[in-house]
Amino acid sequence: MNRGIAPQATRHLTRHILRRLERFLSVEAVSGIILLGATAVALLWANSPWAHSYQALWYAPLALGRASSVAAQPLHFWVNDGLMTIFFLVVGLEIRRELHDGALSDPRIATLPIVSAIAGVIVPAVIYIVINSDSAARRGWAVPTATDIAFAVGVLSLVGKGVPPALRMLLLTLAIIDDIAAILAIAFYYSNGIGATGILIAACGLLAVLGLQRLGVRAALAYVMPALLVWLGMLRAGVHPTLAGVVLGLMTPATASFGRRTPPPTSELSRVEREIHSPAARVQTMLHPWVAYGILPVFALANAGVSLKGLVVSAGVPLTLASGIVMGLVLGKPVGIILAARIAVSLGWCALPEGVGWRHIGLLGCLGGIGFTMSIFIADLAFRDPLLLQASKFGVLLASTVAAIAGLVVGRLAPGQPPHPIEPRFTDV
Repeated sequence: MNRGIAPQATRHLTRHILRRLERFLSVEAVSGIILLGATAVALLWANSPWAHSYQALWYAPLALGRASSVAAQPLHFWVNDGLMTIFFLVVGLEIRRELHDGALSDPRIATLPIVSAIAGVIVPAVIYIVINSDSAARRGWAVPTATDIAFAVGVLSLVGKGVPPALRMLLLTLAIIDDIAAILAIAFYYSNGIGATGILIAACGLLAVLGLQRLGVRAALAYVMPALLVWLGMLRAGVHPTLAGVVLGLMTPATASFGRRTPPPTSELSRVEREIHSPAARVQTMLHPWVAYGILPVFALANAGVSLKGLVVSAGVPLTLASGIVMGLVLGKPVGIILAARIAVSLGWCALPEGVGWRHIGLLGCLGGIGFTMSIFIADLAFRDPLLLQASKFGVLLASTVAAIAGLVVGRLAPGQPPHPIEPRFTDV
């Protein structure tokens, strides 16, 4: 092989990767600003004289299918359970690539957000229960346990370029574990359990995906019907269907070498080329701008419109309920996440990723306190009393705002990565 050509090809490949990384970070930063703008519009709209039009828009029935389980659902449902599945798919793809050859490929690092997430669920729930002695209020113990991935990532994107990329991976993984815990709480505490028929339907969809991968099918359209089957199955099972996006993202091959007929790469350069053009990379690159500029702003517009009219939190149960939520998210989340990380790293069970320090873990803890959508969703299930429901939504809104501001402050104080030239990992061939 001509050794003069290989370094040139390697440099071209390196520039290609860096251009894609720069474009990705640029999209993230702009997306965070748009997300906050949509949030402000929703809040103002929901508390304006035209508030009725806000409710009328998002709760207008919209039918996209003939099946009784998905027909004539509100527009709000199609945003939260439909469009956001695509967002969770992108999140799953990103984590899949990091598990393959990134920060999360080290088991000790990958375990860190799992341990932190578990503590970040338990500590807020305990704080909430201690503060609230009323039996009706205690039904909301799970409200301060969830982390809103979309808003947390949006705030992280506004912190600045000094944030290590590995911290984003920790946040995404932690938030997904949080969401899974919230889904389990909904399924086993706030509903009648998980439907077996739906699980069977979802399993059939997953088997179809595995079968297509085994055959080496690379056309993305071929996976649409199995993916819809997984989504419908989880919906029928009573599991939040956006989880289908995470599962499908984690199942997507992170290299182009999959299936029976794919030959193995013959060199390091060809291996990297295969990874760049893998299904996980291609689909993530294709969907990322649509998610950042379209789906996330629509999601914020549909969910951030919390009406504060008729709010009463001056005393009694509404006050302790709102206080429990605020203390759980603003205090309990960071304490649980940081303390668990400290203990796990000290015992040698886990390790911090390269470039991530303890101030960054403090930032992670603050962002974990942005509950918002999932917290409000749990509150809707937990409280039938309008006063308690209104107090809980106010508590979530206040806590998420404080947590976001704290995250921005801590993020600005946290040291960035030391400047150093980016060295390609590719070898001459």
